[in-house]
Amino acid sequence: MLELAILGFLYDAPLHGYELRKRITALTGHVRPIAESTLYPAIKRLEKAGLLERATEPGAVAAPRHVLTLTEEGRGELRRRLAAPEQRDITDENRWFTVLAFLRHLEDAPAQTAVLRRRLAFLEEPASFFYDGDRPLSAEEIDDPFRRGILTIARATSRAELTWLRETVASLGG
Repeated sequence: MLELAILGFLYDAPLHGYELRKRITALTGHVRPIAESTLYPAIKRLEKAGLLERATEPGAVAAPRHVLTLTEEGRGELRRRLAAPEQRDITDENRWFTVLAFLRHLEDAPAQTAVLRRRLAFLEEPASFFYDGDRPLSAEEIDDPFRRGILTIARATSRAELTWLRETVASLGG
């Protein structure tokens, strides 16, 4: 997820590490905060792989700053990852939002539709956070008001996403 976010934000424009970290944090929120000790090793891995370049520019007041730019190989890698996201990128909501944030960079509508259809198929599977044996429980079957709240909120969110996915797939010609 972190590498995808780095590639995605740098696809849009060159950024300083600090600005990149702010944007990734805004996307992932409090759920997955990005520490410098996580971000900078990921940047170094992508740089070593030839997916991004670092240039130094003088700082206005402080030390010189490093500007990160995506290479053509990095652009291709982003499109590859978007076209074939891992299954956990489809099933984990925060990872899915990262894919979705940059899916526009995959300019092929049928390829975009294929990714959206994978998420749609995942959401259409009966699921719950709570089970009776192998059978998923609905909110109406749960006495605990807090667990019922979890399922009620999840169901509303899923319905909204299903509606959006179906409309978007149809608008893309799928």
